[in-house]
Amino acid sequence: MIKNIVVSLSLLVTFISVAQDNTASPYSFYGIGEFKFKGAVENRTMGGVAVFKDSLQINFLNPASYANLKTTSFTVSGSQNYTTLQSQNEKEKAQRTSLDYLAVGIPLGKSTAAFGLMPYSSVGYKIRNTFTDEEGFFRNKIATGSGGVSRLFFGYGYRLTSELSLGLDINYHFGTIETSSLEYITGIQFGTRELNNSRVTGFSTNLGLMYNKKITEKNSIFTSLTYSPESKFTVENSTLISTVNLTNLSVNESEDEFVSTNKLTNPSKLSLGLGFGNMRKLAVGTQLTFTQSSDFGNRFEDINNVTYKNGTKVGVGGFYIPKQLSYSNYWNRVTYRAGMNFENTGMVINNEEIKDYGINFGLGLPLTGTLSNINIGFEYGSRGTNKANLIRENYFNVLISLSLSDKWFVKSKYN
Repeated sequence: MIKNIVVSLSLLVTFISVAQDNTASPYSFYGIGEFKFKGAVENRTMGGVAVFKDSLQINFLNPASYANLKTTSFTVSGSQNYTTLQSQNEKEKAQRTSLDYLAVGIPLGKSTAAFGLMPYSSVGYKIRNTFTDEEGFFRNKIATGSGGVSRLFFGYGYRLTSELSLGLDINYHFGTIETSSLEYITGIQFGTRELNNSRVTGFSTNLGLMYNKKITEKNSIFTSLTYSPESKFTVENSTLISTVNLTNLSVNESEDEFVSTNKLTNPSKLSLGLGFGNMRKLAVGTQLTFTQSSDFGNRFEDINNVTYKNGTKVGVGGFYIPKQLSYSNYWNRVTYRAGMNFENTGMVINNEEIKDYGINFGLGLPLTGTLSNINIGFEYGSRGTNKANLIRENYFNVLISLSLSDKWFVKSKYN
């Protein structure tokens, strides 16, 4: 048991030490970046539906689900992202590899404790803009960004009855975002460079409830409710402005530095889920999420082409297991998942709402002779628009997770 705990903690430290630059979206320029938290691979491949009761795998989207774990569970996930960025006149391709989460759940009788780490938001873009100003000068502006915010969570779920459970996550958010911009006029040797560094920290909580009721001999109704109250992040900004020589990018004059600290609202979120089916065979469900993102803002107050409205997300999906206890055919024991989702992010740029559409499917592959499994998933979707000088992103994600389940706290007996 001690060996397993040491291994888990070592992997957690390794995860923390890895810089997360796992997006190529120009929309990560705004706010604190592109929000990455979408739950475990099992949930993502069902359109984000997280209403089903699971005794072996950790469901990050509702802390009440922790109470359903029967064995100690360790899970880690990574993904490969392929993105095509398209404006009205140009098309570019990008790809990123990232670690998506690492977590441990430990049953304690009627309750379960869980902890883990995952990216909360990510920044990763390189944008070049050229235009002719009112005086006829041909201007160039190159903007780049990297970094993001991580989420370290400690959760607790308690099973009140066999049908009802409650849960709580306490989250610590931390990270650094670095952005830079270089602006110059074609034919002129000198340009202006601005370097920004934002250190983001803050706490948040997530409350959860799950209720399931058997209504026939084999089928049950599943319900889920989560609520994340509004919280505040502290953002420490430093800005360095200088005139540079474009020949060798050396500073031509003394640099001016500006330092500020402000509070950024992390919006409240409410999510409702409803499902129906048999956990050993077939189940379908839907998830509806409301985000009070009209209260959100940007790290810097000089970005004036973006506003925020309340966001909504709806997901529909489910799973199918041909024959869970089949001994002769491995593929009958595989869990087949599929779903789709639609999200209005609440971000409005140049008077255009930024929306996200996606379809998902995946496989849960059991490891023979164990309670563990490998989950593989695929996502295809589109975000944004190429209207109003914006970018449409068409993305394809390949997801994989390893979920190890075992009874750690069992005392060996010898005859």
